[in-house]
Amino acid sequence: MFGVGLTGGIGSGKTSVTDRLCARGAELVDADLIVHEVQRPEGPAYQPIIEHFGDAVRAEDGSLDRPAIARLVFNDPKALGELNGIVWPLVAARMAERRQELAPTQEVVVFSIPLLRTEHRDRLGLDAIVVVDCPVEVAIDRLVASRGMDRDDAEARVRNQIDRGQRVALADFVVDNSSTLEHLNQEVERLWSWIEGRRGPQDS
Repeated sequence: MFGVGLTGGIGSGKTSVTDRLCARGAELVDADLIVHEVQRPEGPAYQPIIEHFGDAVRAEDGSLDRPAIARLVFNDPKALGELNGIVWPLVAARMAERRQELAPTQEVVVFSIPLLRTEHRDRLGLDAIVVVDCPVEVAIDRLVASRGMDRDDAEARVRNQIDRGQRVALADFVVDNSSTLEHLNQEVERLWSWIEGRRGPQDS
């Protein structure tokens, strides 16, 4: 296995990059999808979240009301920390399980992690960290255009994240997604060639 940790801010285009890497044969382990799994009514995070935040975060169909949770934690660092304390250890455990399953393979495995930190390199045995990057204003414009967000909300979400410079400082490789889809395709091709070079013939 060649493990690639992939991250980027909201609106940077992480999904566009992972889609293109998977089209080239990479296996994806997506932290966001695992968050949804552990938060389902049958998942291990569901009951602890209800017990901690109350029935106000339970939707009519019994699932978690994610917009209600977002409203509770968005401007409350303490509440956000409490939510992360419930969810992320479970997500980390699931990702570690997937890593264990894929370790004997010859696959390129992309671990997509929005809150990727330096400790993930050792914890998941990552061979490389890739950051998808674009200017803050480009990310905001994308959130407004593609997700229908209010501009003030989009600005608040982008600016509430880890500093762009800090994120880029983690990277072994930066994908520039500030321009057109054609440019992004070229960037992903450049990334894939770099990954193939790092893997070496023994992993081919």
